[in-house]
Amino acid sequence: MKAHLLLLVLTVWLNVQFGGCALSSSCSHPPSKWCSSLDSAVQCGVLKQCLESNFTRSHQTADQVEVGLYYESLCPGCRGFLTQMLLPTWVLLNDIMSVTLVPYGNAQEKPDGEKYIYECQHGELECLGNMIETCIMNMTDDAYLIIYCMESSADVIKAGESCVNLYSPDLSWDSVMKCVKGDVGNQLMHQNALKTKALNPPHQYVPWVTINGVHTEDLQNKAMNSLFTLVCSMYKGTKPAACGGGQRHYRSYCHNE
Repeated sequence: MKAHLLLLVLTVWLNVQFGGCALSSSCSHPPSKWCSSLDSAVQCGVLKQCLESNFTRSHQTADQVEVGLYYESLCPGCRGFLTQMLLPTWVLLNDIMSVTLVPYGNAQEKPDGEKYIYECQHGELECLGNMIETCIMNMTDDAYLIIYCMESSADVIKAGESCVNLYSPDLSWDSVMKCVKGDVGNQLMHQNALKTKALNPPHQYVPWVTINGVHTEDLQNKAMNSLFTLVCSMYKGTKPAACGGGQRHYRSYCHNE
């Protein structure tokens, strides 16, 4: 599923959650297939949204603003920023904004032969959550929707299988766990560790936000206060209509001790 279609699915999903629209009862397609064809869009009652998504993306006039989030799967501040600020902003501004998620944060990596072992700030379950989300991002284009589902649930880990089944039914949970427990997942997490350790300046807490690869306290504060406003102000092309609005503030951290 292409990125802009994934964002469309998330947009419609949020609208359904908050009463903005209703899916057709005749829809027999999983969310990832809603915009895969004209017939499926009509059947699921999202034709207008699919067409609007394609139109706005085709009129993009400059490079997207690149937002990087370095986080931990069980950090309360990370979960809040991801679900209440980052992904809702992405839904509204997906034509001018790209997102990179790096689940590692304040973890510690130690070599163990040809592999690595990890210790996480919030314990073994957080290491598991980080690994699940890392593997999912490597296995499906529906990853961000699944991660949103997991991080907004009461229990991030327990929600994993049901979120995968709901938003990416072609991806088996067994294959995700094979990645988590195997060499592929271990190497993917090592890459997250390298990306996090390469941050300049080094991260001091999570969520740690970069804009176009750059982190400053000013950018961090602006992202936490209103990522929506920051992305709109940073975009160099013609501003989308959505940039006339605003968004609530958010601030909560898990410090690197």
